[in-house]
Amino acid sequence: MIFCVEDDVSIRDLMVYALETSGHKALGFNDGRELFDALSQEGSIPELIMLDIMLPGEDGMELLKKLKANPATNNIPVIMATAKGTEFDKVLGLDSGADDYLTKPFGMMEMIARVNAVLRRFGKQEDNEDIIESGNIRIDIGTHTVTVDGKDVALTLKEFELLQMFMRRPEHVFSRENLLSEVWGIHYAGETRTVDVHIGTLRTKLGPYGKNIETVRGVGYKFR
Repeated sequence: MIFCVEDDVSIRDLMVYALETSGHKALGFNDGRELFDALSQEGSIPELIMLDIMLPGEDGMELLKKLKANPATNNIPVIMATAKGTEFDKVLGLDSGADDYLTKPFGMMEMIARVNAVLRRFGKQEDNEDIIESGNIRIDIGTHTVTVDGKDVALTLKEFELLQMFMRRPEHVFSRENLLSEVWGIHYAGETRTVDVHIGTLRTKLGPYGKNIETVRGVGYKFR
């Protein structure tokens, strides 16, 4: 199920129709209140949320922060849709936890392609081994949990994917561009700041083991 939050009813209906004709199930919502009412229903967690930035009441950025702050929803991939096309807005959305973005006006074929790409990235973990361990850090892919010194650590989806990449290939040096491409699925070198932001929050959440993620000056990062 894909949730589409868009206050323009004609655009919302078109998005839902396009998704359903491409084989997805979809529901449309006018604003954040309707979205969170739906999310509060038992068994109604969607595979992905399409979230417009310009909404009545709370805007999309505020809703995104709420989604990422809630353990029940912080792993749901989110694609932001906005009429604003500046690099600042894109970076802000990515830094806040968005997985991709669409700039209005966008075509339905582009939207479907973006949705499918994000869902593929989100689902690619199913083919991997379930448990990854390094010292006192343990990742359980099946339950999407991380423990440090035996205690649960709440990571966002992007932090989880970054840590998984690092721990699968210790000592491998990842460039910022490579991480942006693999984890976010985008290839804009000018937006690599979002990688640094997520690395910073991941290090903080890992506590004393955050230092295991080392900066390779002029290149990127590696996991020791």
